[in-house]
Order: sequence, then structure tokens, then C-alpha cells
Amino acid sequence: MTLEMCLFRREPLALINLKKKHEETGEEELASRLDHCKAKATRHIFLIRHSQYNLDGRADKDRTLTPLGREQAELTGRRLASLGLKFDQIIHSSMTRATETTEIISKHLPGVKKISTDLLREGAPIEPDPPVSHWKPEAVQYYEDGARIEAAFRNFIHRADAKQEEDSYEIFVCHANVIRYIVCRALQFPPEGWLRLSLNNGSITHLVIRPNGRVALRTLGDTGFMPPDKITRT
Repeated sequence: MTLEMCLFRREPLALINLKKKHEETGEEELASRLDHCKAKATRHIFLIRHSQYNLDGRADKDRTLTPLGREQAELTGRRLASLGLKFDQIIHSSMTRATETTEIISKHLPGVKKISTDLLREGAPIEPDPPVSHWKPEAVQYYEDGARIEAAFRNFIHRADAKQEEDSYEIFVCHANVIRYIVCRALQFPPEGWLRLSLNNGSITHLVIRPNGRVALRTLGDTGFMPPDKITRT
């Protein structure tokens, strides 16, 4: 079974019990059951990096958005609203900077439900290769954060459920490390290369997951909708 089959839920053949195949109609029944399990819709995943925040805060609750960060979130919200898409939900990291970014964005998308999750919190997904000298978390952090961020990838990045009839548009507001790791995993690139990517605050990354499990990257870290003096990467 290929990596694509394993990760982009759910390869139809893996969803049925082959032992229950009818003795006489065998292949026909299998084909019918496979068809019943096949995804029909496309999922559009919009990964938003939180806006600029107060780096001096000692605890998460103190790391609130700066005035510029709030402006960035407004611009991101307007951009998403201007796309004219029917967004299904906003899933966001439970960290303060992501929650505040979500609250501002959601004002531009009235009626879209918001869901908070610890899975999308910032962390160290996997030791980067090549290594860098300016960022060296403790080895244990990779094990703790890495398992959680991988769980986020497996939980959220997959093909549509077979019961889903229409294409969906979902927003995930989280963090640079999480987004970069998810992009590498989704595109089947070596995940150790995540730190080679760079994302601005309030940027939009757009992944498309087709019914057959194929993934395309439409945009990576787009902030072209922001004036140059509003763009930051902190």
C-alpha cells in the first residue's frame, strides 16, 4: 500500500472486509462495495498562520496579538471573505495568538463554526535536516510535539468521507512549524525539510485533496493581499 493510500483517508480497498466477499458473485460484489466507499468530493484546506504577537510574553496567555497583528488578521479575514467560498468550519490552535487571530477572521465569515484543538498547538515536529544553529530544542520536545503534530496531520489531512457529496472549504488557523510540516507530509516530501519553508504572519496556504487522494498545493504562505509595510514573519 502506498504512502498516499495510507495517509489520505481512506483508500476504498482498506475500508471493506474482503473476507465477507460473496462466494458466487465475488468480483461484482467487491466492485459494488468499493464504489460505495469511494470519495466523491474535493476538500479545500486553507492553512492560516497566526498574526504577529507579543514575543515578550512569558506565558501563552501573555502572547497576545500586537496592534499590527490585529491589522494583519483583519486583512486575512477580508481576503478569505473576498474568495466568495462557502466555508464549512474554522479549526484553530488553542494557543492565544491563534485564538485571537481566529476571532478577528471569523468576523468576516459570519455563521462559520469555530472549533479549538490542542493538536494544532505550536511545537517541534521533527528534527530538521540540514540542522540549524539558531534553533535547537531539547530532543525530548521532538518526541512530545512530533507525535501530536503527526496526529494532527493524520486527523485533519485526508480525502473526503464517502458520504460527502459536495466539495468542502475548511480553514485551519495555527502555526508556522505545524503548517510547514503538514505541507511536507501532504506533498510526500521528506518532512525533515520543513524548516526550509518560510511563512509570513497571517499568510494563507491552500491545499487541495482530490477524491482519489492526490494532493495539490495551490498557494504557499500567500500575503500578496497585504501592503508591504504590514508584512512580518515573527
